[in-house]
Amino acid sequence: FCSSARTAPAPPHLPRSSRPAPTTWLSTLIQRTTLDTQLPPKYFQANIMDDDNEESSPYVKLISAENSEIFLSRRIALQVETLRVMLEGNFRESEEGVIRFPDISGSALEKVVKYLHYKDRYSDTVARIPEFAIDPEEALELLVAASYLNC
Repeated sequence: FCSSARTAPAPPHLPRSSRPAPTTWLSTLIQRTTLDTQLPPKYFQANIMDDDNEESSPYVKLISAENSEIFLSRRIALQVETLRVMLEGNFRESEEGVIRFPDISGSALEKVVKYLHYKDRYSDTVARIPEFAIDPEEALELLVAASYLNC
């Protein structure tokens, strides 16, 4: 439906120069928020992360060693013991909704987030579960990250 001449307007609270092209902003939103592993568009980042009540925010921001940012659904994050303790305890992470991983690379953190979505999707499945592919080159780094996160 995005190819039609009539498109939804860009959010009005943005300056005209930072608004995305009218034919792509909606499709970009749908594509990026479906996977939860990409940084949402800048105009949605403020609405997601700058809420007065951080606990009501539907996302948690994960920051890797290289300062790459990945947004993860709070519901999925709370399924991981280490993340749950950080988000529900008396820690800075619970107040900010941001968790920093100075020892985990961006690629490893992204793969962990993909695994968390995989685990959430197939945890109650009785049918055959598809394999979660891991390249041998990244196995050791993922093992260290999974051990730290206890997932």
